[in-house]
Amino acid sequence: MQAPVMVLQQNTQREQGRKAQLGNVTAAKAIADIVRTTLGPRSMLKMLLDANGSIVLTNDGNAILREIDVTHPAAKSMIELSRTQDEEVGDGTTSVIILAGELLYAAIPFLEKQYHPTVIVRGYMKALEDAVKAVDDLCFPIEIKNREQMLRLVQSCIGTKFTHRFGTLISELALDAVLCVANDLGDGKMEVDIKKYAKIEKLPGGSLEDCEVLKGVMFSKDVVLPGRMKRKIENPRILLMDCPLEYKKGENQTNVEITKEEDWAALLKAEEEWIDQMCQMIIKFKPDLVVTEKGLSDLAAVYFARAGVTAIRRLRKTDNNRIARASGATIVHRASEIKESDIGTGAGLFEVKKVGDEYFTFIVDCKEPKACSVVLRGASKDVLNEVERNLHDAMGVARNVVQDPRLVPGGGAVEMAVAKALSDKASAIEGTESLPYLAVGEALEVIPRTLAQNCGANIIRTLTKLRAQHADGNDTFGIDGNLGTVVDMKVLGVWEPYAVKVQTFKTALESATLLLRIDDIVSGIQKKAGGPSAPRGPQIEDGENVDSERALAE
Repeated sequence: MQAPVMVLQQNTQREQGRKAQLGNVTAAKAIADIVRTTLGPRSMLKMLLDANGSIVLTNDGNAILREIDVTHPAAKSMIELSRTQDEEVGDGTTSVIILAGELLYAAIPFLEKQYHPTVIVRGYMKALEDAVKAVDDLCFPIEIKNREQMLRLVQSCIGTKFTHRFGTLISELALDAVLCVANDLGDGKMEVDIKKYAKIEKLPGGSLEDCEVLKGVMFSKDVVLPGRMKRKIENPRILLMDCPLEYKKGENQTNVEITKEEDWAALLKAEEEWIDQMCQMIIKFKPDLVVTEKGLSDLAAVYFARAGVTAIRRLRKTDNNRIARASGATIVHRASEIKESDIGTGAGLFEVKKVGDEYFTFIVDCKEPKACSVVLRGASKDVLNEVERNLHDAMGVARNVVQDPRLVPGGGAVEMAVAKALSDKASAIEGTESLPYLAVGEALEVIPRTLAQNCGANIIRTLTKLRAQHADGNDTFGIDGNLGTVVDMKVLGVWEPYAVKVQTFKTALESATLLLRIDDIVSGIQKKAGGPSAPRGPQIEDGENVDSERALAE
């Protein structure tokens, strides 16, 4: 009899076949159950204690899962899912986790009946194609310039969040910020980069009603010489630079040997003359404000102050880019390369204000600001952090609608309509794939079911009423998340962006199929301690660990 062959290390754990698949499904369902109660306007909050001991209070699916530390690989994959959804469309993070968990749970009966995972995956992917077609039939266009309609849309998307009790405040901030940074590329395409050009600044103090979107940029900096430089300039000429305005140091370590005292004086004079020459090149263009990303020497600051020029130094690259976009200036790399066209004249006011203990610079009232700062005021840091998360989601929704101005009804109406469409088409699917295909339709009902569950309605009665409405062809009927009743979403005015809904379906189904195709999990693999990069300590040979090949023959 042949001895057993050990391929893997003894401390390695390995799960194969059905055991691995069922383990993955259980882990994904556990993650989905964590965020299930945070769906809808009657959602619960989660209190999380992070590694530093600070508390996070939120009902944002992505923020909750980001703080949770898990060990199961399938659970980690699910958490990555909400991050992807957040980066892609900025909303629907909770829905995508709940849906993916339910789709995997729906696959358990097939796995127990020895269905091959590939058959289940084929059924799921066919269902995804038909689901996207069904959503295409339901959607309708929206006019971006209709502010009231846009506000209602953003409001319905953040109605599930903490800030919905403050009325349309967050919706208006998000819409103003997105329309400010929107850039028309022609051919009906819009570029909306809220990550780069819409900066959220949180200032503790004041009330939430003081929040505003500035027509320009704000950052935490003061002028270089506070006593001698102006802190308020109207219609400023702005020059932006990303080079140091100080004496150039040697690239490497530079040594200068001086034999006479006069040489030292000549060296200092050369340095002063060089700085003077550079400052005169800049002053020649009559800027009112000079901003540089690098250092600015005291001597250069004195020359600028004499000429009545205000200077700011060591500004972040991102802030400099936003000033350039807001004021129409071009960032210059050398003083000798400045042209008149590089000076920005688009800003209406430059002002330095003291807020709390810090000085903040405001470059506002820009003519065509394609960048903006959103100033958030609030009582405490916890409130501000939650408002920022809600605002980020609202801006994501507004951006999606500006880029793809199509809407679908909310409140679980789309999921129910797609579930009905899939059950109607399931009879036309041949072979064993029809059952997994039908299971996708049943799994989609988890969204209206959870909405009803979270507001304490009778789930069975509510879902039966909703199915009856959709059977009669009322595709826009969904669940009112506040009362748990079945209503027409057109009348209620609850809408969702087409891009968010389609991305939710795609992400959830594709990740579910990915996890179903895993049939082997190997864990406990360790990196070799004595790898090529491992530092080797002094080796002591005491007879036991002596190298036999190097041992001398007696």
